[in-house]
Amino acid sequence: MSNRDASLLVILGVIGLDASTKEAALMYLDGGSIPVLPVLNLTLGFNRGVSFGMFAGDGTEGWWAIVLLTLAICSAVAWLWHRSPRLLERIGYALILGGALGNLVDRISDGAVTDFVDLHAGGWHFPTFNLADVAITFGVILLLVSTIRGVVARDEQAYN
Repeated sequence: MSNRDASLLVILGVIGLDASTKEAALMYLDGGSIPVLPVLNLTLGFNRGVSFGMFAGDGTEGWWAIVLLTLAICSAVAWLWHRSPRLLERIGYALILGGALGNLVDRISDGAVTDFVDLHAGGWHFPTFNLADVAITFGVILLLVSTIRGVVARDEQAYN
Protein backbone atom coordinates (compact mmCIF):
# COMPACT_ATOMS: atom_id res chain seq x y z
CA MET A 1 0.00 0.00 0.00
CA SER A 2 1.40 3.39 -0.97
CA ASN A 3 1.74 6.41 1.33
CA ARG A 4 -1.07 8.09 -0.59
CA ASP A 5 -3.37 5.07 -0.21
CA ALA A 6 -2.65 4.80 3.53
CA SER A 7 -3.26 8.49 4.10
CA LEU A 8 -6.48 8.33 2.05
CA LEU A 9 -7.67 5.71 4.53
CA VAL A 10 -6.83 8.17 7.32
CA ILE A 11 -9.03 10.83 5.67
CA LEU A 12 -11.93 8.43 5.25
CA GLY A 13 -11.44 6.99 8.74
CA VAL A 14 -11.52 10.42 10.37
CA ILE A 15 -14.71 11.34 8.49
CA GLY A 16 -16.38 8.04 9.45
CA LEU A 17 -15.30 8.08 13.09
CA ASP A 18 -16.27 11.72 13.45
CA ALA A 19 -19.71 11.15 11.92
CA SER A 20 -20.42 8.10 14.08
CA THR A 21 -19.39 9.80 17.33
CA LYS A 22 -21.49 12.87 16.48
CA GLU A 23 -24.46 10.61 15.76
CA ALA A 24 -23.94 8.84 19.10
CA ALA A 25 -23.77 12.20 20.86
CA LEU A 26 -27.05 13.25 19.23
CA MET A 27 -28.68 9.98 20.28
CA TYR A 28 -27.47 9.80 23.88
CA LEU A 29 -26.72 13.33 25.06
CA ASP A 30 -29.98 15.24 25.18
CA GLY A 31 -29.16 18.38 27.10
CA GLY A 32 -27.44 16.63 29.97
CA SER A 33 -23.78 16.27 30.77
CA ILE A 34 -22.09 12.93 31.45
CA PRO A 35 -18.96 13.10 33.61
CA VAL A 36 -16.24 10.81 32.22
CA LEU A 37 -13.16 12.02 34.13
CA PRO A 38 -12.69 14.77 36.72
CA VAL A 39 -11.68 17.09 33.85
CA LEU A 40 -13.84 15.66 31.04
CA ASN A 41 -17.58 15.62 30.42
CA LEU A 42 -19.62 14.63 27.41
CA THR A 43 -21.94 17.58 26.79
CA LEU A 44 -23.94 18.13 23.61
CA GLY A 45 -23.46 21.47 21.89
CA PHE A 46 -23.85 22.99 18.44
CA ASN A 47 -21.46 25.43 16.81
CA ARG A 48 -23.12 27.52 14.13
CA GLY A 49 -19.98 29.63 13.65
CA VAL A 50 -16.34 28.74 13.13
CA SER A 51 -13.68 28.17 15.78
CA PHE A 52 -14.98 28.91 19.26
CA GLY A 53 -18.35 29.99 17.82
CA MET A 54 -17.09 33.07 15.96
CA PHE A 55 -19.50 34.39 13.29
CA ALA A 56 -22.36 32.27 14.68
CA GLY A 57 -24.87 35.12 14.49
CA ASP A 58 -24.31 36.08 10.85
CA GLY A 59 -27.38 34.23 9.48
CA THR A 60 -27.60 32.57 6.08
CA GLU A 61 -24.89 34.74 4.56
CA GLY A 62 -22.51 33.79 7.34
CA TRP A 63 -23.34 30.11 6.91
CA TRP A 64 -22.58 30.27 3.18
CA ALA A 65 -19.38 32.19 3.83
CA ILE A 66 -18.22 29.53 6.29
CA VAL A 67 -19.10 26.68 3.91
CA LEU A 68 -17.36 28.30 0.94
CA LEU A 69 -14.29 29.22 3.00
CA THR A 70 -14.11 25.67 4.34
CA LEU A 71 -14.32 24.28 0.79
CA ALA A 72 -11.51 26.58 -0.31
CA ILE A 73 -9.34 25.54 2.63
CA CYS A 74 -10.10 21.86 2.01
CA SER A 75 -9.09 22.29 -1.63
CA ALA A 76 -5.77 23.87 -0.63
CA VAL A 77 -5.07 21.17 1.98
CA ALA A 78 -6.00 18.43 -0.51
CA TRP A 79 -3.54 19.90 -3.02
CA LEU A 80 -0.80 19.97 -0.36
CA TRP A 81 -1.69 16.41 0.70
CA HIS A 82 -1.48 15.22 -2.90
CA ARG A 83 1.93 16.88 -3.49
CA SER A 84 3.53 15.90 -0.19
CA PRO A 85 6.44 13.45 -0.59
CA ARG A 86 6.92 12.63 3.14
CA LEU A 87 4.66 10.19 4.99
CA LEU A 88 4.49 12.15 8.25
CA GLU A 89 3.55 15.32 6.39
CA ARG A 90 1.00 13.47 4.26
CA ILE A 91 -0.64 11.95 7.37
CA GLY A 92 -0.76 15.42 8.95
CA TYR A 93 -2.56 16.82 5.91
CA ALA A 94 -4.85 13.78 5.86
CA LEU A 95 -5.88 14.36 9.48
CA ILE A 96 -6.56 18.05 8.81
CA LEU A 97 -8.51 17.27 5.64
CA GLY A 98 -10.54 14.49 7.25
CA GLY A 99 -11.41 16.70 10.22
CA ALA A 100 -12.34 19.70 8.07
CA LEU A 101 -14.48 17.54 5.77
CA GLY A 102 -16.12 15.86 8.78
CA ASN A 103 -17.14 19.23 10.20
CA LEU A 104 -18.22 20.44 6.75
CA VAL A 105 -20.48 17.42 6.22
CA ASP A 106 -22.00 18.04 9.66
CA ARG A 107 -22.53 21.75 8.97
CA ILE A 108 -24.16 21.11 5.59
CA SER A 109 -26.45 18.33 6.85
CA ASP A 110 -27.40 19.84 10.23
CA GLY A 111 -26.75 23.57 9.78
CA ALA A 112 -24.21 23.47 12.61
CA VAL A 113 -21.28 21.40 13.83
CA THR A 114 -22.09 18.97 16.63
CA ASP A 115 -19.68 19.23 19.57
CA PHE A 116 -19.64 17.04 22.66
CA VAL A 117 -16.19 16.91 24.31
CA ASP A 118 -16.09 19.28 27.29
CA LEU A 119 -12.69 19.73 28.97
CA HIS A 120 -12.76 21.67 32.22
CA ALA A 121 -10.80 22.39 35.38
CA GLY A 122 -11.48 24.58 38.39
CA GLY A 123 -14.71 26.00 36.97
CA TRP A 124 -13.07 26.91 33.63
CA HIS A 125 -14.37 25.17 30.50
CA PHE A 126 -12.51 24.95 27.20
CA PRO A 127 -14.92 25.45 24.26
CA THR A 128 -16.69 22.16 23.53
CA PHE A 129 -15.25 20.29 20.55
CA ASN A 130 -15.49 17.00 18.61
CA LEU A 131 -13.23 14.33 17.12
CA ALA A 132 -12.84 16.22 13.83
CA ASP A 133 -11.31 19.06 15.84
CA VAL A 134 -8.97 16.58 17.56
CA ALA A 135 -7.88 15.22 14.15
CA ILE A 136 -7.20 18.75 12.88
CA THR A 137 -5.12 19.53 15.98
CA PHE A 138 -3.06 16.34 15.68
CA GLY A 139 -2.62 17.00 11.96
CA VAL A 140 -1.14 20.41 12.69
CA ILE A 141 1.15 18.86 15.32
CA LEU A 142 2.37 16.27 12.79
CA LEU A 143 3.06 19.02 10.23
CA LEU A 144 5.10 20.90 12.83
CA VAL A 145 7.05 17.75 13.73
CA SER A 146 7.63 16.98 10.05
CA THR A 147 8.87 20.53 9.44
CA ILE A 148 11.22 20.44 12.44
CA ARG A 149 12.58 17.05 11.38
CA GLY A 150 13.16 18.40 7.85
CA VAL A 151 15.01 21.45 9.17
CA VAL A 152 17.17 19.33 11.48
CA ALA A 153 18.00 16.89 8.65
CA ARG A 154 18.90 19.79 6.34
CA ASP A 155 21.13 21.34 9.00
CA GLU A 156 22.87 18.00 9.59
CA GLN A 157 23.53 17.64 5.87
CA ALA A 158 24.93 21.17 5.72
CA TYR A 159 27.45 20.40 8.48
CA ASN A 160 28.59 17.10 6.95
